[in-house]
Amino acid sequence: MARREKKTISRNRNARREYQIEDTYEAGIELTGTEVRSLRERSCQIKDSFCVVRRGEVFLVGCHIHPYSHGNVWNVDPDRRRRLLLHRRQIDGIDRRIREKGYALVPLEMYFDEHNRVKLCVGVGRGKKLYDKRADLAKRQQNRDIERALKERSR
Repeated sequence: MARREKKTISRNRNARREYQIEDTYEAGIELTGTEVRSLRERSCQIKDSFCVVRRGEVFLVGCHIHPYSHGNVWNVDPDRRRRLLLHRRQIDGIDRRIREKGYALVPLEMYFDEHNRVKLCVGVGRGKKLYDKRADLAKRQQNRDIERALKERSR
């Protein structure tokens, strides 16, 4: 039996541009049935969302999951805080890290795993300064130029 690949629901492309990601964690999300059905229908928006640690629990704040089209009264608030499911040691480690100045817990990607469960990849990262962003952009441009030159040379 072939293993299924993960199916990406939404990706936060801004996160790697704005933060230097040091550690990543895979977390489950506490969702209602209509939210999962809605995620199967269409994607959600995690671009402006962030994670907080409160009383030993991690919450996803600012994630917008569109209401399910056939959910009527069972639909919940699309912008509610959702609890992330992590191990106690992971939560304690994350809490220690983000208490340091400049660190944040950012959602990177939401996807269905091989068992069709909704997972969220979160990263602990330090905010980049403007000169770091410029250096990354210059490095990426250099790599593109090298690849282009090698491709031209091999013709």
